Amino acid sequence: MANLGHVARTAGAGLLPALAALGGGELAAGLLRPSSSPLVAVGGTVIDLTPTPVKEFAVSTFGTYDKIILIGTIVAVLLTAAVLLGVLARAGRRLRAAAGVAGLGALGALAAGTRPAAVPLDVVPSLVAAGVGALTLLLLTRASTGTASPAKHSGAFPLGGTTPPTKDSETSFSDETASPAQDGEASPTGGTAPSASDRRAFLVTGAGAGAAFAAGRLLSSRVPATTELTLPAPASPARPLPAGTDLRVPGLSPFVTPAADFYRVDTALVVPRPDLATWTLRVHGTRTIELTMADVLRRGLIERDITLTCVSNEIGGPYAGNARWLGVPLPVLLREAGIPAGADQLLSTSADGWTCGTPVEVVMDGRDAMLAVGMNGRSLPAERGFPARLIVPGLYGYVSATKWVVDLRLTRYADERAYWTERGWAVDAPIKTMSRIDVPAPLKRLRAGPVRVAGVAWAQHRGVAAVEVRVDGGPWQEATLAATPGPDTWRQWTWTWHATSGTHTLETRATDTTGRVQPSSRVTPFPDGATGWHSVVVTVA
Repeated sequence: MANLGHVARTAGAGLLPALAALGGGELAAGLLRPSSSPLVAVGGTVIDLTPTPVKEFAVSTFGTYDKIILIGTIVAVLLTAAVLLGVLARAGRRLRAAAGVAGLGALGALAAGTRPAAVPLDVVPSLVAAGVGALTLLLLTRASTGTASPAKHSGAFPLGGTTPPTKDSETSFSDETASPAQDGEASPTGGTAPSASDRRAFLVTGAGAGAAFAAGRLLSSRVPATTELTLPAPASPARPLPAGTDLRVPGLSPFVTPAADFYRVDTALVVPRPDLATWTLRVHGTRTIELTMADVLRRGLIERDITLTCVSNEIGGPYAGNARWLGVPLPVLLREAGIPAGADQLLSTSADGWTCGTPVEVVMDGRDAMLAVGMNGRSLPAERGFPARLIVPGLYGYVSATKWVVDLRLTRYADERAYWTERGWAVDAPIKTMSRIDVPAPLKRLRAGPVRVAGVAWAQHRGVAAVEVRVDGGPWQEATLAATPGPDTWRQWTWTWHATSGTHTLETRATDTTGRVQPSSRVTPFPDGATGWHSVVVTVA
């Protein structure tokens, strides 16, 4: 038990200062800017520096939990380093350990100060964390500088000592100056039982760190006064959905994806929450225009049904969704700013500094590219880009769907590169023809007889002309297509299979209106989207 207590005190000597540092840093960030949180700053830098294959693995393996996994990993690494610094401190090298804690905070400040949307104030929370952590470590391990009291000589020290004092160590300790020992009692095995004051110090430090961290997260999660827009009626409303657009098959993705269920794949560890009172959109062309939300809403809005797809979507993956969007046509804004000669890229920037490059030619070719402010009849939820985002039908999201957008610049690909294109992803990324089986689910156990097979298919801005299904490599069978309001949305389909006993593989492929058939070869998402036939294996009793 004494050894266990010694291990706990050694770990605590490093963990508590680290927790105090995290608490102080989060509290400072909550008071100043949530995006300046040391954890968020370091996490964002890690995301930026992570090689593309690792990012692909994280998204495909952890899905929407990738950010939680990342933050958890960073905390685990930090706490491991803290334990090692605690060992160093209890070995008598308190100043070096404190410098190590401060160094971790300095790394956080460096990360915060070099983020794309950083302001000078962003380094403050990490510097606060560095100071709080170093000071806490020095205070909690101050007993390690002492010598044993003759009256209570036990051969050990309450917080920092690990070995009995020797003749040489009675006057100096490593890199510290000798001072009287604190009170503590030796255990029967030679360890040291911490004094009541030591225990109080640890408990108070832990409680204070936890309270500061909780207060910081609470402050960071506060929302602006205005989180909902009063949206005007569209000047060009969407056409009513044709009868039979949604087949309403149990287990089949609904035609309209609720905002709460819409996929989210982005690099933001903290959802930006711009204040509408100060939000503006700058558009840089031959001249620069600056628009408030009131300016945006005064322009004629269009309403359209459009399906979005993420380039990270694996074959049969969930990162596709359809919604009714409301917004200002992008060509209107670009013409107001003036399109410079030779400009081939619309470089958009989000509130957190993320950038996206969209081909100007595509934006201006007549499709319903828009600055969206509404989704499914309401203003955008925070996670979907409130107060404004880009929507460009037919292109994967990383080159078309900037959320929390604050800046648009007409430029050239030769002059500026966006976040993902700088990391090797394709510049021009039209969405590939794809179909997916939703029903039956993989590994489902079925009864012999008629089985309804259903799914969705998409080929945005071209439209889906046909979907086929086959069983166990047999002949392709044409599925029945649901109605669709236009070529920019996905399309539901269904097919009846007369199932027989055994284990079977179902496959699907789609053909778009240009005659392009979904290719059979399986290709990973990098660098311009996955291809291949989606399949599920089922067992029929």
